[in-house]
Amino acid sequence: MPTLSSPLTVLQGIGPSRAAAFARLGLRDLGTLLHHYPRGYEQRGNITTLAQAPVGTKCAVLLTVATQPKVHMIRRGMVLLKFRAFDESGTAEVTFFNQSYLKDTFSPGQTWRFWGKVERSGTGGKRFSLSSPVCEPWEEDRPLPDLVPVYRLTEGISQKQMASAISGALSTCGEELADPLPAELRSRHALCLRSFALREIHTPSAVDALAIARRRLAFDEFFTFALGLALSVKAHRENTAPPCPDHDLSSLLAQLPYTLTDAQSRVIAEIAADMAQDVPMSRIVIGDVGCGKTICAAAAMYIAVKNGRQAALMAPTEILARQHYADLAPLFAALGIECRLLIGATSAAEKRKIKTALACPLERVRLPIIIGTQALLSEGVEFAAPGLIVTDEQHRFGVGQRAALAEKNHGAHLLVMSATPIPRTLALTLYGELTVSRIDQMPPGRQVVDTFCVDERYRARLNAFIQKQVAEGGQVYVVCPTVEESAEEGEDALPLEDVLSPMPPANKPPLKAAVTYAAELSAALPGLRIGFVHGKLPSREKGEIMRRFAEGEFDVLVSTTVIEVGVNVPNASLMIVENAERFGLSQLHQLRGRVGRGSRKAYCVLVSDTETESARERLSVMCREHNGFAIAEADLRQRGPGDFLASADRDAIRQHGDLHFRLASLAEDTALLEAATAAAKELLQQDPSLNAHPLLRDEVSAMFSPSTAVLS
Repeated sequence: MPTLSSPLTVLQGIGPSRAAAFARLGLRDLGTLLHHYPRGYEQRGNITTLAQAPVGTKCAVLLTVATQPKVHMIRRGMVLLKFRAFDESGTAEVTFFNQSYLKDTFSPGQTWRFWGKVERSGTGGKRFSLSSPVCEPWEEDRPLPDLVPVYRLTEGISQKQMASAISGALSTCGEELADPLPAELRSRHALCLRSFALREIHTPSAVDALAIARRRLAFDEFFTFALGLALSVKAHRENTAPPCPDHDLSSLLAQLPYTLTDAQSRVIAEIAADMAQDVPMSRIVIGDVGCGKTICAAAAMYIAVKNGRQAALMAPTEILARQHYADLAPLFAALGIECRLLIGATSAAEKRKIKTALACPLERVRLPIIIGTQALLSEGVEFAAPGLIVTDEQHRFGVGQRAALAEKNHGAHLLVMSATPIPRTLALTLYGELTVSRIDQMPPGRQVVDTFCVDERYRARLNAFIQKQVAEGGQVYVVCPTVEESAEEGEDALPLEDVLSPMPPANKPPLKAAVTYAAELSAALPGLRIGFVHGKLPSREKGEIMRRFAEGEFDVLVSTTVIEVGVNVPNASLMIVENAERFGLSQLHQLRGRVGRGSRKAYCVLVSDTETESARERLSVMCREHNGFAIAEADLRQRGPGDFLASADRDAIRQHGDLHFRLASLAEDTALLEAATAAAKELLQQDPSLNAHPLLRDEVSAMFSPSTAVLS
């Protein structure tokens, strides 16, 4: 009998080749397949007429076939199947390309529900046509589903194949699912069964049922995370760490060309006090871009080395790792401390030398400090005298990555840093296992970046302003929310949030795509040197483009949010953010922090054609407020603990570092988050190691993958 751990090949129509395609999406068994939730839904139940069909957007029309389909050979390799179909408002020509096998599918007099884009032509736009629409036979006594799920795909898997596989998984084991939540807990929080939730999320019978299903699955995500977080706290506190009582920093501070701010001094004192104990430090330093977190990390690393221990700093990208190495290596070298860089691009020979030096038992030849990326997690990286782990931009690492580095540095002190100012109330929930230090003071001389919000009417003036900045020696960032226009199957699907909204979604301005915009800007400003970078490029190529921009080879860099964390470019004087309404306020604040890092006067222009009052008010906060913590608090008041790290991609909105949530939303599920956290703490009081709840143990281990140390 198939179980959730059974391979996908137990399903009809999935052989080894197709299973390999599913595996590219991380779908290797029935369990992961059932939790591959739709990215949106096509509202095919909202049927319109041909005459009222929206322009350029897919819709559902109910048409009766009027003529017998005919096949036309246009040229070799191109066959058209055509027929006419009508409703009370008009007649449309329906065309299918290279699908002559449908010739006998349609017969005059039959009624079908067609889903596609209704095109108009002729005088007054009264001639209608549909090209390769999705078609479903319509029968009064057999209603079709109103909401049709749309999934994320990979090459070799179509929407139809994905839906068929999930349907097969639901039929095979969906109703037999053992619910991991105790019945009493489900009852107290008014939660439906997991089996019902999975069935409704994939094949919703009604919007109300879909809302019930989403609530249950979102609760599960929060609850599982809260359990894992609490267990990691317990495991961490049971360890012992090497005490580092020597925290004389006079030699380090003497190397600095500036004096620490009071906030920096306070945070360093907190770190030093933690590291002097034999209980592992577990602290997060939160502060604005440019507030001076890096020197706090350097002080912690120096304390570790002074006490005969090793320190590792892990950054999420090669760009940021190189930046840290360039800043810190000379500082430590002046103190006689060796520091090396380990990234994916490091040569094999150099990697071998670094690994040997890290694991050397002799302190006089042991490598004391290593800076790197996830390459620090690679096989063979072992530390002879672990003392401190620092992770920067920690929200970009999952729990498993942090835990994997911790395993390599068993008993080491932990310091994490984030440039995302987070409200105190949210920090207590998200970082419950970490003591929070806040750097709420900026170094003297840090300039304010003047910020303005404009709409598309200002495009010509904005282009002229770009030219002016470049002519005066400055450089310009332009950030777009997407890489390129989407042409994927299901592009018109509504996200779940919009499906469940009691109000129809407001008209959203079209997204600016970086690929298209870079070409448009090159045409509009032919004299400028324009670079282009996005997150889908290989790391080495991204780093090379950022390096060239930093060295002045490009006047303008068109980018997605990959530049949110990147090299310092003191010459950058203008940040332009397209579709600014699609970004979280704290992310906008971080993007703004990429300019104004030198002596040149800097500006930030937020471009948005949004018509919603709430979005306009949010952007106005950016124009009048420059303190990151105040911005985060404003976001919290307006929308709940929301998109502090969000991009235009709704999946990114769900991810808050450790929180790789697929359905739960920090912006909209505050009460659910609090309820799930409280329920997790209560359950762990009764069953501290989840021995009586093996299904929950398995789910916690899966969420905190690749490390299961939480439960060991």
